[in-house]
Amino acid sequence: QVQLVESGGGLVQAGGSLRLSCEVSGRILSINAMGWYRQAPGKQRELVAAITSGGTPNYVDPVKGRFTISRADAKNTVYLQMNSLKPEDTAVYYCNANILTVWGATRDYWGQGIQVTVSS
Repeated sequence: QVQLVESGGGLVQAGGSLRLSCEVSGRILSINAMGWYRQAPGKQRELVAAITSGGTPNYVDPVKGRFTISRADAKNTVYLQMNSLKPEDTAVYYCNANILTVWGATRDYWGQGIQVTVSS
């Protein structure tokens, strides 16, 4: 089994900061790309940021300069530091990881999602 567990969400005022964490556990051999997605009410899930196995980050335009994605491979963990938060950042945030398991299969896994609410 493989599990992704997110933490760090919550309620914050506009302009504030939050740091999301996502820890991967289970029968894994390696983790390739990791990323964060979000889904606002009535909208489709969208990519927010991703990071390659080599540590190269990519961001969607609305979060560039405000969000920072990083990973700690020794902890099988990916982070999303969110600064200067805006009400439009309100959404359920999901962690995603492309994982090679001990059974020799590579596929994407998802966390259960964590709520981030930014008040104006």
